[in-house]
Amino acid sequence: MIFITAKFRVRPEHADAWPEITKEFTGATRSEPGCLWFDWSRSVADPTEYVLVEAFCDEEAGGTHINSAHFKAAQRTLPPYLVETPRIVNTTVAQQDWSLLGEMAVRE
Repeated sequence: MIFITAKFRVRPEHADAWPEITKEFTGATRSEPGCLWFDWSRSVADPTEYVLVEAFCDEEAGGTHINSAHFKAAQRTLPPYLVETPRIVNTTVAQQDWSLLGEMAVRE
């Protein structure tokens, strides 16, 4: 799978509205057949920073995503809300889901 984590620093005046601003893009991406997950989290240390954790089943699905109409629309509409260019980690891993964190296994 292609595993991506990106950090978005949102202008302070738009930080609270970011989930609504990205709602259409998020929903469209989650509906893509090759999308495994596409989840936003807000930083507890910096309320203007959002972290996006996303995964696509393979390279083809990732390509479909970046060539989609909703991705192209996001490229035009989201940057004005940002303080800086988002930072990203993008890698391919040999799995299709989250692994268990054995060091913190929950035992009954």
